[in-house]
Amino acid sequence: MKNSAQVVIIGGGISGCSIAYHLADEGVKDIVVIERHYLTSGATGRCGAGVRQQWGTKMNCMLAKKSVDFFENATEILRYDGDIEFKQEGYLIIASDAEETARFEKNVALQNSLDIPAKALDRQGALDIVSHLNPEEVHSATFCPTDGHLNPFTMTDAYYKAAKRLGVEFYTYTTVLDILTENGEVKGVVTDKGNIETANVINAAGGYSKDIGALAGIDIPIYSRNHEILVTEPVEKMQGPMVISFSKNIYCQQTPHGGFIMGRGDKNAPKGLDIGSNWGFLDAMSKTLKRLLPPLAELRVIRQWGGLYNMSPDSQPIIGGTKDLKGFYMACGFSGHGFMLAPMTGLLLAELMTGKTPTMPLEALSLERFDDAESFESEQSVV
Repeated sequence: MKNSAQVVIIGGGISGCSIAYHLADEGVKDIVVIERHYLTSGATGRCGAGVRQQWGTKMNCMLAKKSVDFFENATEILRYDGDIEFKQEGYLIIASDAEETARFEKNVALQNSLDIPAKALDRQGALDIVSHLNPEEVHSATFCPTDGHLNPFTMTDAYYKAAKRLGVEFYTYTTVLDILTENGEVKGVVTDKGNIETANVINAAGGYSKDIGALAGIDIPIYSRNHEILVTEPVEKMQGPMVISFSKNIYCQQTPHGGFIMGRGDKNAPKGLDIGSNWGFLDAMSKTLKRLLPPLAELRVIRQWGGLYNMSPDSQPIIGGTKDLKGFYMACGFSGHGFMLAPMTGLLLAELMTGKTPTMPLEALSLERFDDAESFESEQSVV
């Protein structure tokens, strides 16, 4: 292991790999990525693989729109030799009642103002897109044709290989034990494989981001909780878009390989780092499927697992530095959606750290936005 670096990135998921690539692409030399297990071993490799632009806050919409623009050209930009499996067959978001319908119509207006091609649909419009929906469970819907599915493993691999070509060094199976600071500045990182002197640390540790912040003496107002997902046997294609319902707590999409991947959160799950999965999740998912998408309830489950949502107070990410510690930067609090926002996460941090004007203003993503409890808008479009 080298003993010094210009930048140390903690976390080898898609956010860390995206940040590494974008920094190197901006000309930053001597970048190190530290991962406690293997790349994608955390939230990235356990995510639902969906990519959507249909959000309720302007910032999340902007982050998602520009990230999709990148994903559409990622193979060429990153010179990847594989298939990232970006399938753009849309997201169909189901409204269960008049209240959700009204909120979603406002969301569509916001999305359209940002050039996101979403549209509001009545019940029949939703059934025209996914015919096996139970019409009794659908009040209305919204649909964006450029949303879709992306393979988290190949996309992260594309970033990793591109970053490696630009000179980034990756240390896997390496644990960060401490972050050294002095007089309000970052000085280095202590790992179980040795120490690295550095003036810049980026916290992209996913579910462990609060713990990494604590090592630097920064109390980040985030927490992690378990989120469970399952995948079914592969079958002939029967569903193009992701079907998602916030009120019914479900998202469900058929992957390019034929299996259905579906997940749901549990707002009563205790805060912590548990990534287990149990029969209660399977039971709740089965009952929801039987009501909303009856034919899918007949599919056989291959496996189920848990992962971590790293939640922020407003369900929007924290991207940027902090006035309390020079050289300490964060990419955390994505509230379950770091995978789909990774391109803009990397670009914005790279612009910030190289002195460029960020592509979009970062005030709404700053840690300091939480200093005033009334100054931030919360994202409601979260499962």
